[in-house]
Amino acid sequence: MARRSLSASLFLLLASFTPLPGVEGKWTPRQVLELDPAWLRELGLEAPPNRLWDPARGTGLLAAAVNISGCSAGFVSETGLILTNHHCLFGMLQEHSTPQRDLMTHGFLARTQAEELRGRTTRVAVPRRFTDVTQAVLAAVPAGASDYARWEAIEKKQKELVAECEKQPGARCRVAVFDGGVEYVLIESLELDDIRLVYAPPRAIGEYGGEIDNWMWPRHTGDFAVARAYKDGKPYRPEFWFPISRTGVKPGDFVMVLGYPGRTVRSLTAAEMALQRDGWFALRARIYGEWIRLLEESTKDSREGSIAVASNLKSLNNVVKNAQGQLAGLARGRIIEKQEREEKEVLAWAAERPEWKAAIEARRELDERAARRRATALRDFLLQSIPNGPVALRHAAQLVRLAAERAKPDMEREADYMERQWPQLKARLERDQKSYFRAADEALLKSWLRHALSLPEGARIQAVEARFRAGSLDDAVARMYAGTRVTDLGERMKMFGETLDQLRARRDPMLDFALALETELRAFDRAQREHEGAVSRLRPAWRRAVMAHAGKPVAPDANGTLRVSFAHVKGYVPREAVEYLPQTTLAGMLEKHTGEEPFALPKALLDAAAKTDPAQVPLNFLSDADTTGGNSGSPTVNGRGELVGLNFDRVWENVANDFGYNPAIARNVNVDIRFFLWLLEHVDGAGELLRELGVQGR
Repeated sequence: MARRSLSASLFLLLASFTPLPGVEGKWTPRQVLELDPAWLRELGLEAPPNRLWDPARGTGLLAAAVNISGCSAGFVSETGLILTNHHCLFGMLQEHSTPQRDLMTHGFLARTQAEELRGRTTRVAVPRRFTDVTQAVLAAVPAGASDYARWEAIEKKQKELVAECEKQPGARCRVAVFDGGVEYVLIESLELDDIRLVYAPPRAIGEYGGEIDNWMWPRHTGDFAVARAYKDGKPYRPEFWFPISRTGVKPGDFVMVLGYPGRTVRSLTAAEMALQRDGWFALRARIYGEWIRLLEESTKDSREGSIAVASNLKSLNNVVKNAQGQLAGLARGRIIEKQEREEKEVLAWAAERPEWKAAIEARRELDERAARRRATALRDFLLQSIPNGPVALRHAAQLVRLAAERAKPDMEREADYMERQWPQLKARLERDQKSYFRAADEALLKSWLRHALSLPEGARIQAVEARFRAGSLDDAVARMYAGTRVTDLGERMKMFGETLDQLRARRDPMLDFALALETELRAFDRAQREHEGAVSRLRPAWRRAVMAHAGKPVAPDANGTLRVSFAHVKGYVPREAVEYLPQTTLAGMLEKHTGEEPFALPKALLDAAAKTDPAQVPLNFLSDADTTGGNSGSPTVNGRGELVGLNFDRVWENVANDFGYNPAIARNVNVDIRFFLWLLEHVDGAGELLRELGVQGR
């Protein structure tokens, strides 16, 4: 089969319905095949839709858009080059950074393949096949099953489907759940685990503007980086890749954003949305905001500490600002109130139709469950936050859970601890040594414990109460860190293969705490699974009523699967008497330059800028694409399928887009591919990389 570049274009929507530009929708590959081709041509697509994805062959132009360790990315050469965001490959930069060779600060360019740096835990998934398995999954649920038994049956069937799928060489599979159980889709991907860093700009460019500009517009950030995928020790040869456009975009141009949006919550009821607001985003903003301050304070005098916490600090900053934006956007847009009005319309419609009685009951039960879950919101948040908190506790909890799960037959283990996951789990336990700095870790654990000790009676965590209610918290935590071996890489790798009895026999204070927590974590997990089982029963009934009432296709919530959003390059009005244009240039970047972080540009860029007209170097642009977290690194392409940019952010006014799409303010921020090319040519002198990208000398 001939290999070819993505010289056409990309994808999707649904059935014969013809939506208007700017309408919400993160549409699936199956849906695009049912879309009206005439509408796509009118919108700006210049390629026939049947070139986008061929279900029979399990490939198509969409296969050029890949998942890279939770971010989106795109192949941009026949030799496996992948373009994504700087912040998506930041962990690789941290992994290879030392105080003597700080790649995070200074950037990196491999001038030969031999100089490329492998990421130990970085993975790329190339989409190959999507199979509807809804009937098979639902048929596995016994009649009259309890909600927990329902969850167990669905989980067991998913594992069986994945195991059968992964008998194919190189396959990595998952069953994706759409809108809580309306549809189940088996997704087969080719997993590539040899990913090497090729290029990243200095942090002063890749993060220009820092947290001041994060989620904001106008923006002037060079958020891009390049990796290369290898297979069997040789550069991977993708069947499809995106050719790079040098003509770029202008206001009004049609674009598509392709990628793997992580999670939206538009299918929730208003009561469930309110719980997300009050019991999740508010706690994220408060507690994670506290953790940011603690990480900064505990490492301010240590270069080693600053490097260690850099990746976690970056992630927490992003999460906190997102949470603040969600809260502000929900209030400003009165999104929950709008949802309540729409639900009343659906309920009134359903009440006149006896066949939708089950939907009314489902919505009532979903709301009752949301009310009950409010009482334990802080406790639930603390237990769920362990993977984002102190490194030592995170590792201890993972080792304890792994030991417990290893004692079971593989198909009875939790999905995250099945044998197929062990290599990645082990690699993360090894890699995370770079993220450990004792003073910072102690500070986070003390914060977590103080919040746990503030829980009211009836919601307290007994493992915390027994160890930390009496006496000095500072002294108790200091003793734990002084006595633990979990923070020692060599010992931790030994623990990876040990049984629960062997872990107990160590009498390690951090492991002992994790062992005590395990009982409560198990109880919490069981409650979560019972809830998920209930949702899989209730959500489809309510969601089908919502879709039937709408009388038109409704895009499913984001769930980390391949999607496309159609859009146009467009500015917006954030508030009265203010209008934002949709494009920025190098001139604006220079205007922001103060010489002080986060607006301190490297001398090499300043020197190159002095030799050109900076107003003629495009930098960032807006479109009205429907995006969310996980779309970071998404290829933004024109109607011919040529790469014109990379999605890397949303505007502040659009952060609450996860709850509902507003075409007036729904704007995503893209880095213009022309700035990437200018930087490679005029600042980095990366002629060989430009040649490989097929743009040198154009």
